Amino acid sequence: MRIETITSAQNPKIKDLLALQEKSKERRKKGLFVVEGRRELLHCIEAGYEPYTVFICPDILSETDRREIEEAAGRCSWIEIPQHLYDKVAYRGGTEGVIAELHCKEMTLESLELPDNPLVTVLESVEKPGNLGAVLRSADASGVDAVIVCDPLTDMYNPNLIRSSIGAIFTVPVATASSEDTIKWLKDNGIKIYTAQLQDSEWYYDTDMKGATAIVMGTEATGLTDAWRKAADAHIKIPMLGKLDSLNVSVSAAILMFEAVRQRNN
Repeated sequence: MRIETITSAQNPKIKDLLALQEKSKERRKKGLFVVEGRRELLHCIEAGYEPYTVFICPDILSETDRREIEEAAGRCSWIEIPQHLYDKVAYRGGTEGVIAELHCKEMTLESLELPDNPLVTVLESVEKPGNLGAVLRSADASGVDAVIVCDPLTDMYNPNLIRSSIGAIFTVPVATASSEDTIKWLKDNGIKIYTAQLQDSEWYYDTDMKGATAIVMGTEATGLTDAWRKAADAHIKIPMLGKLDSLNVSVSAAILMFEAVRQRNN
């Protein structure tokens, strides 16, 4: 395996790496995105993403981890960089001395393969990468079969999203689509739509989620659009016992996903 060594931040490959980290238009243009850290990279490869370039820092990356990554990543470009350069290009600290560029994949409804009696989480127009990443972590923990992001306002390969999901963006099947297409897809697949909203709602724990279920969440600021409210088989809500009337969307989603798990396990 041929390994190139780069020591200057002015090298074009380093500039390209930084551009992919910082600009969504560069990610769209080149069809590439960036992942940092051994765990995230291995999750990514296991999910079928193809590495384009792997940057490793021998001063940080252990020999055991290096061999594991080399075996998983296979044939791609390999570049060694010293620690002073790694510290400049790393998006966050503690990423174990490995950064990789990988080819993007289409996230479509058609790509989802659902089991019988699926549990699906739907997010409409969630803007903050950190919130979306947190929902994906809970989706992974609760064994959700798919997360569908409708009319996304954030780049699905945003480094903050990947970081906050700690790689769950690669462990949970994810699709993006319009709300209209998603509603049709859910109904065509016989999946009941439960929208989280305060108005005209029943308590979430009184709602039967043991069958094919889609839990639908909107933004904290505006909630769900009328299209989802009208399409819903039921409206559900979480008790608010304090002076405020809402939770962070990631917290609400976690409560509802684990309620479905509780019902199904019982």
